[in-house]
Amino acid sequence: MAERTYRIHVAAELSGVRVELIRAWERRYGVLTPRRTPSGYRVYTDRDVALLRRLKQLTEEGVSISEAATMLPQLQAELETAPPAPPASAEPSATSLKAWQEEALAAAAALDQRRVSEVLDEVLSALTPLAAYEQVLVSLQREVGERWHSGAFSVAQEHLVTQEVRARLISLLHAAPGAGGRRRVVLACFPDEQHELGLLGAALRMRHAGLAVTLLGQRTPAAEVGRVARELRAELVGLSAVTDHGAQDFEDTLSRIVAGVPRGVPVWVGGSAALVHQDVCERLGVHLFESGDDWSRLLGG
Repeated sequence: MAERTYRIHVAAELSGVRVELIRAWERRYGVLTPRRTPSGYRVYTDRDVALLRRLKQLTEEGVSISEAATMLPQLQAELETAPPAPPASAEPSATSLKAWQEEALAAAAALDQRRVSEVLDEVLSALTPLAAYEQVLVSLQREVGERWHSGAFSVAQEHLVTQEVRARLISLLHAAPGAGGRRRVVLACFPDEQHELGLLGAALRMRHAGLAVTLLGQRTPAAEVGRVARELRAELVGLSAVTDHGAQDFEDTLSRIVAGVPRGVPVWVGGSAALVHQDVCERLGVHLFESGDDWSRLLGG
């Protein structure tokens, strides 16, 4: 059976070593020689991930990376003689994903915030950041929203889960690759918008795709979006509009934002309010983010 390999961002997530550090360690100290795919991408084995973890441990103990690099033969020998390790991140079954969601929902129904927190921590310990977000957090938050709209969940139960999900997304963003990407992106909510989970998820996805993301978050004044985009020379602006105040309000707000963004910079908008006003987006030349299928267009530039 072919040995399992991971792209550099996944290896970084599994080892706890930032992408920038992995590349620097390879370039300066030759600590790894990753394979290359036919397309030229670095790929790392479970043994590579284990070595990165060991190097990280040594540097945290006060050993310089230059000194740790001289210990490579010894470290590699230790890994060769160690008992076979389980795969760095086993793929969870659909049953496991559903069980996590159901357990979190049951805890929310009982107003047991501590248990909701424990379930989400289990998810984050078992999955890579993007997998945790895409396979669990998104579907959980969607189900919570549907239960709130149907009256099955109270405002308190909805807020309880939302706060825990938001805290995890913030944590994942802090641990995401740094802002050294080749394309700079500015992300913001509409001026009166407080719902930012979708925007946080977009920021996480973009940072792991190698983009340099500036996240302005909730209730960003329309003029500030354009000012920041101009100052940072952004190549893309992403907006979130969830709360719908009517077509005229949506068009007025979006028009002000578009007018401030440098000409030629693509503007994308997502969220339930944006989906209601697709015609406005088309008229203003703004890209509408409708589903996960749009990621390839957005990230492709």
